[in-house]
Amino acid sequence: MKIFVTGSAGFLGRNLLVALRRLEGMELYEFDREHAPDLLDRYLAEADFVYHLAGCNRPTDPKEFQTVNVDLTSVVCEKLATRDKPIPLLLSSSIQAERDNPYGISKRQAEEIVRDYARRTGAPAYIFRLSNLFGKWGQPNYNSVVATFCYNIARGIPVRVDDPSSVIPLNYVDDVVRDFLQLLEADPSPSEEVWVVEPHYEISVGELKERLEAFHRIRDDLQLPDMNDPLNKVLYPTYLSYLPTDSFSGGVDLKTDNRGWLFELFKSKHIGQVFVSTTHPGITRGNHYHDTKIEKFCVVSGEAVIRFRQIEGSEVIEYPVSGGKPEIVDIPPGYTHSIENAGETNMICLFWAGEIFDAGNPDTYFIEVESDK
Repeated sequence: MKIFVTGSAGFLGRNLLVALRRLEGMELYEFDREHAPDLLDRYLAEADFVYHLAGCNRPTDPKEFQTVNVDLTSVVCEKLATRDKPIPLLLSSSIQAERDNPYGISKRQAEEIVRDYARRTGAPAYIFRLSNLFGKWGQPNYNSVVATFCYNIARGIPVRVDDPSSVIPLNYVDDVVRDFLQLLEADPSPSEEVWVVEPHYEISVGELKERLEAFHRIRDDLQLPDMNDPLNKVLYPTYLSYLPTDSFSGGVDLKTDNRGWLFELFKSKHIGQVFVSTTHPGITRGNHYHDTKIEKFCVVSGEAVIRFRQIEGSEVIEYPVSGGKPEIVDIPPGYTHSIENAGETNMICLFWAGEIFDAGNPDTYFIEVESDK
């Protein structure tokens, strides 16, 4: 199948082409403003499906709205109309087509050109009115406010917010690509005039800034966002894609004493906290219990014995564990517990606690596991 993508070097085009290259049996033709015009004619003469993504939304010369958004669309449709079979055409339009600004007017005109092509030829035409797109590879100060905010905040550059309450509608680029790809296997028949991509997100400019700034602080406070929130699930990866290449790594706050070292990995009010430690041979950690707090231990290197005693009982329960055969051990409330390095090398253990440590209410009470009742 021969697929032609205009605007191939743009934000949406790049993401679409990455996904298309993962498919088998596809021959891809790419066209952008840097390519010779004769390539347009050649590719349109051979394509089995056309993604017309080329567009202009912030030109230096307003005349580009006409030449790129309208005239180029007209050329594409006229060339396809001369083919001896109806060629499916997808147009990347914008919700701005509902407005009477220069950009919106040009997009509305492009939509009508595509509809006319479909009427004349019987070809399927898919007109997608997209909201503000965001995701990896967006160009700051051009593609969207999300790209600009991500780029600046990741670099400590101030961002300007004129109206924090202003709400912006958003589409995530991978959701758009998913819907675009599905049309390759769609029944090639006339379709709806206007398509939209779901899910659709809305957020105020002020809240967008706050969320991205919270993402930026994660390196210091380790508090992960709520990844059950649908927008956070796609916005946080987007933010990380804008990190400078020398900022992928950050240090840890290493706590060291005679037992070994320990540091927090991450924490969240929704899932608690995770930390990791080393323990020297023969050293025991713990000997405390919790009323409500729960934990999980997982030794990933070395050998250890985890011991429990119900605080009102005398029986000591032992669980030998090893990094050679990792297992996850639950720490129920009401049991004093300890973990001893029973091997000859440092033992490394991964810990999870069901809540973030609160110094004012630590819910941690020290009682020796192996002492008398």
